[in-house]
Amino acid sequence: MKITFLGATKTVTGSNYLVEAAGKKFLVDCGMWQGKAELEEENFEDFEFDPKEIDFMVLTHAHIDHSGRIPKLYNEGFKNKIYAHKATCDLCALMLPDSGHIQEMESEWKNRKRMRKGEKPRDPLYTAEDAAKCLQIFEPVQYDEIIEITKNIKIRFNDAGHMLGSSIIELWAEEEGKTTKVVFTGDLGNNDIPLLNSPTMIEDTDYLIMESTYGSRLHMRNDDKAEMFLNIVAETLDKQGTVVIPSFAVGRTQEILYEINKLKDIKKDDEFKRKYKKLMEAPVYVDSPLAISATEVFKENMDLFDEETQAEISKGDNPLEFPGLKFTMSTEESKALNEDTTPSIIISASGMCDVGRIKHHLKHNLWNPNSTILFVGYQAPGTLGYNIVNGAKNVKIFGEEIAVNARVEYIEGYSGHADQEGLMNFIYSFIKKPKHIFLTHGEEESQDVLEKKIIDEANIPVTIPSFGETYDLDEQITLTHKIERKIPVTLKTEVISRLEKLKEEIKDMDMYVRQDMDNKELRDEDIFRINEKIKDLEKQILNVIEG
Repeated sequence: MKITFLGATKTVTGSNYLVEAAGKKFLVDCGMWQGKAELEEENFEDFEFDPKEIDFMVLTHAHIDHSGRIPKLYNEGFKNKIYAHKATCDLCALMLPDSGHIQEMESEWKNRKRMRKGEKPRDPLYTAEDAAKCLQIFEPVQYDEIIEITKNIKIRFNDAGHMLGSSIIELWAEEEGKTTKVVFTGDLGNNDIPLLNSPTMIEDTDYLIMESTYGSRLHMRNDDKAEMFLNIVAETLDKQGTVVIPSFAVGRTQEILYEINKLKDIKKDDEFKRKYKKLMEAPVYVDSPLAISATEVFKENMDLFDEETQAEISKGDNPLEFPGLKFTMSTEESKALNEDTTPSIIISASGMCDVGRIKHHLKHNLWNPNSTILFVGYQAPGTLGYNIVNGAKNVKIFGEEIAVNARVEYIEGYSGHADQEGLMNFIYSFIKKPKHIFLTHGEEESQDVLEKKIIDEANIPVTIPSFGETYDLDEQITLTHKIERKIPVTLKTEVISRLEKLKEEIKDMDMYVRQDMDNKELRDEDIFRINEKIKDLEKQILNVIEG
């Protein structure tokens, strides 16, 4: 068996693995590259394989960084089956056409810029219509069933607890009388994600391909998270501000709705009750057509919810509904939210703030010191959300410079990814531990920390593959081939690149400031303003050095 790593290598997007086993070629995931512009350009590159030669595909879950290039794959000749959990198929029927629509809109906008520069326009990666066509090759399956793809290849989907329908894939391949087993975690969930079951523990495997998004960090526990959420919201509403929550349309949005509903069951003091009453009196808007449709899919798949949630449903309590909840479908309704001065909560996609209605809500609230921007999910480097979370003083939205005066909070416990403890517990749960672990879907710092912990504490050898590396999974792991193609932007390379750029910008600043100082018409208040900015820059440089 051979595995070639073609995405999510030393970064968290673009998941794509080519497996060659038992005379077949197949894919696990075919996700979109997301984040920096240079990284997104990779989506337009040719696949490192011929799509017509792929015999089938296995999809771990519906998130676009795992499914987003399936329409491109289909357009370029892949017409065989895609095996995915039934809920994943339901969600892809919403998410892939939505992604196609975004591709069309972005292509139109970028083509206008290209034409102004005298460059040729470019077609979108795929259209909403393209995405709708590829849905016909999806093959829905259920958890816990062993599916015989061929006589020598079997797979089983297990609940990954990351989002509705997310799956850990067990793969068995028999070659020359010997069976090799590989487990692909996809994205592993936390043990305490609202609505969902904990990730399934797997008994044995020969090799493990495991995500590492939070390999160097621990999340806050669930009880703290709920109370922290209520405190932030109540404090903002007390100031007559708006709470804007950039949320992934599928998964995080539904979990937040569940959390708001569940707060009523926490027995606390009078101050807690006051804050809860304040929350219940404020309108809560879900402003994302995709999130609204996805919430309906959640309601249709309530059999996948955890035991606690099932018990609540049996009592007649819908965990995704509560008084004050409103859904805004139309663009006009969305725009009206920013004209209404009533203190409110707006949950809107996208979670990393790069596309969608969230950008309009940020434009209208980031400058307001009474408002709060509350992040509840991972922010990839290069995204607008990442810049805001990491302390940007100003950001550009629709070409306009917006000051970040609002309160910015990040409740990491809402992440759908297991933290370091969860990842290690998954490894410890194997009765027969893996011979070797491959770490994917993580930034380099997270992977380096997790690699050391696995080797030191679990005594299992670890490989962190680079893009295009092919490994032969025999008695000994062998790197048999490497595609020489540079995938841009890792955190380490980004730091070096930014340092070089900063050196040039400081030279420019020196020249312009000196020119200003020679200007006899410069007012005292102008000199004071320049001096304050330089002092602020000095502080930031000292913070980097001391850190």
